[in-house]
Amino acid sequence: MAFEALFQPIKIGNQTIRNRVVSTAHAEVYATDGGMTTDRYVKYYEEKAKGGCGLCICGGSSVVSIDSPQAWWSSVNLSTDRIIPHFQNLADAVHKHGGKIMIQITHMGRRSRWDGFNWSTLLSPSGIREPVHRSTCKTIEEEEIWRIVGDFAQAARRAKEGGLDGVELSAVHQHLIDQFWSPRVNKRTDEWGGSFENRMRFGMEVLKAVRAEVGDDFVVGMRITGDEFHPDGLTHDDMKKIAAYYDATGMVDFFGVVGSGCDTHNTLANVIPNMSYPPEPFLHLAAGIKEVVSVPVIHAQNIKDPNQAQRILEGGYVDLVGMTRAHIADPHFIAKIKMGEVDQIKQCVGANYCIDRQYQGLDVLCIQNAATSREYMGVPHIIEKSEGPKRKVVVVGGGPGGMEAARVSAERGHDVTLFEAAEQLGGQITLAAKAPQRDQIAGITRWYQLELARLGVDQRLGTRADEATIVDLRPDIVILATGGQPFLSQVPEWGYAESRDESLVVSTWDILSGAVEPGKNVLIYDTICEFAGVSAADYLADKGAKVEIVTDDIKPGAAVGGTTFPTYYRSLYEKEVIMTSDLALHKVYREGDSLVAVLENEYTGAQEERVVDQVVVENGVRPDESLYYALKGQSRNKGQIDIEALYAIQPQPCLSESGEGYLLFRLGDCTAPRNTHAAIYDALRLCKDF
Repeated sequence: MAFEALFQPIKIGNQTIRNRVVSTAHAEVYATDGGMTTDRYVKYYEEKAKGGCGLCICGGSSVVSIDSPQAWWSSVNLSTDRIIPHFQNLADAVHKHGGKIMIQITHMGRRSRWDGFNWSTLLSPSGIREPVHRSTCKTIEEEEIWRIVGDFAQAARRAKEGGLDGVELSAVHQHLIDQFWSPRVNKRTDEWGGSFENRMRFGMEVLKAVRAEVGDDFVVGMRITGDEFHPDGLTHDDMKKIAAYYDATGMVDFFGVVGSGCDTHNTLANVIPNMSYPPEPFLHLAAGIKEVVSVPVIHAQNIKDPNQAQRILEGGYVDLVGMTRAHIADPHFIAKIKMGEVDQIKQCVGANYCIDRQYQGLDVLCIQNAATSREYMGVPHIIEKSEGPKRKVVVVGGGPGGMEAARVSAERGHDVTLFEAAEQLGGQITLAAKAPQRDQIAGITRWYQLELARLGVDQRLGTRADEATIVDLRPDIVILATGGQPFLSQVPEWGYAESRDESLVVSTWDILSGAVEPGKNVLIYDTICEFAGVSAADYLADKGAKVEIVTDDIKPGAAVGGTTFPTYYRSLYEKEVIMTSDLALHKVYREGDSLVAVLENEYTGAQEERVVDQVVVENGVRPDESLYYALKGQSRNKGQIDIEALYAIQPQPCLSESGEGYLLFRLGDCTAPRNTHAAIYDALRLCKDF
């Protein structure tokens, strides 16, 4: 009863949704075979329905027309009848678990890329380019307007014939419908621009054509922004007027509301708020829309926690809560609430690994749940008990890979001992959480702490395991997840020494861990350009240091994703951090009480110097292999992983082979430095068959 509001059914049009929780439309980058919802796509949504989600709106940015490119992001293609049988498979898979499934349909207008696949000519109301995709476009002609209106209607027909429960018209994120709405983009003087009614005309004609095609017994919703957050764009009052205008037609069955436009890099970060944002930062905008419409309102932005969702619904701010990233992190979110297992929910931490991959054209994955979207491969969300012998499993290293290896092995029913040299679990997650904008990533570790305690794993914290300690335990399986150390010795001219008193450079780990006091005038050299460099810069500036972050890449934080780097840039610019690109750290030398960093331009070879009191280097991680090589000779498999079996998600052949001694495996950074997701995925696909 603590979450009663979440489990209240609600009617949307002619459909009854079993609870108030929605997985809202997002571009999954899973559609294959020309934009079809094939097996991976179906299994991804079936898992959410199986886990209790009331409504899934799939296919963010699913296209209705052939000239709205879908192949860049493997989005769903509704411009052809080929999609209908694929939709039938999707609908059947969701319906058999009691869920409802709808799809977002759109023409993206100028918000896409033209340079590939069909080499489309992009369209917008007035031929104004879109900054994020750097795409030029033509001014849409009236004949094209009417063609696309018809394409919307046919796309809705295909969704209905495919057995889906509804469609959501995308009038958000600066797609074609809201491009017509916004005076920022629509400069027309004909009947499609100028006055309020004229700017609304395209969306209205789309709505009328869709409704005429599918009838009144099919759900048609509309997703809109609450405020474009541009001085020359649509304000919240404008959007309330627009919502009321379309609501008055009686043709819209629901509104989905999100805060912020996203046609610039800065506003894009608002649309999928990362962990630096407060909870539900734009709820007030959705509540404002609810005040002026008569149909249910859905809101989804940074709603991750069941208590948070319950409070929002009880307060009457909206009618349904979108918990999309929450379901990417744990598709069994709702089922765990119903079973009283709230502490077992793998809660989203807002790392935005999922959406940042999507903006790179890569498939959406979760930083902490490696089973998500791999259901079709047989990667399990729920680990079953082993039917084989109970084994003694020793895991060394309490970072993400080690914690997942220990969890999965314990779920299989084995006797697990976990060694961690530090006094706490987490590994590099603990370091990342020290940064001003990354504290919530510690939620990954908190979940593992709860799970390892629940499963009875023998945790030996503050204990550095050596060869003798491990062998004395007589293990059947040894898993090494010992990570690595900052790689500062690569360039001798940097002046790194193992003794901090003698070393001319320190690492980002030294800074974030507090092992080294922040300097007052600091140069950070970041050749990796992921989170560590910009996090250290933000941390040092927060402590009052004067900071310059230098990279030999195209810009600091170049590998930080599109929804995340803008939040860093806001903070770094506010703290007057100097950001410099195209310079490599050539040499560091001491001059009196100061350090001199010699920087070299990659393109000209010209050198320049910085006089500072601290040089921080981010050059990635060097694997810690010493324990592995100490144990390798005695192991039955010589430490080797059968990669064909691993990649095929099959058991390691050596598990079924008899012999004396232990099997030895290593994963994560002690093999080769990658990232948190890679370490967790390797652990899951290796250990699930122990």
